[in-house]
Amino acid sequence: MLLLKLLQQLVRALNSDGTPGQVAAGLALGAALGLTPLINLHNLVIFAVITLANVSFPGAMLGWAACVPLGFALDPVFDAVGRRVLLDVPALVPFWTGVNSMPVLSLANLNNSIVLGSLLVWLVAGLPLFFVARLAVAKYREHVYQRLAQTRVFKAVTVSKLYNLYRLFQPE
Repeated sequence: MLLLKLLQQLVRALNSDGTPGQVAAGLALGAALGLTPLINLHNLVIFAVITLANVSFPGAMLGWAACVPLGFALDPVFDAVGRRVLLDVPALVPFWTGVNSMPVLSLANLNNSIVLGSLLVWLVAGLPLFFVARLAVAKYREHVYQRLAQTRVFKAVTVSKLYNLYRLFQPE
């Protein structure tokens, strides 16, 4: 069932009216939600950006759903990166102590090695992910979607009464 939902989100995101850049931005921001532990201040900020900015919400939900398992699998890597930055660089210890002492920034849990490591990894990987996703969405829409639209199954589904009823209730 989860795989079916993920596939449904993928199709919805790839065929949405948004530009490839909007879908890619949604995927990249959703990846941040999936890679980092969910209950943190930076995820609240990222979710606000997703809802307020002109990015693809289905793309963001797809990025989140796809990156949650990856985030759990990469927790040891995130922990190592976070420990390295928090503890192994003596020059940064006063900075992290000050950040943890600030009233609002202390809610960000940046003293947690997994939170900090996952956020840093996403900050490094987010921009390349955006560009790769934008290229992939553009290529999909240019080549793959055109082929899918020509298949009998696709045509049968799009002209069926059930599909037309579904489109009637779909917000545009």
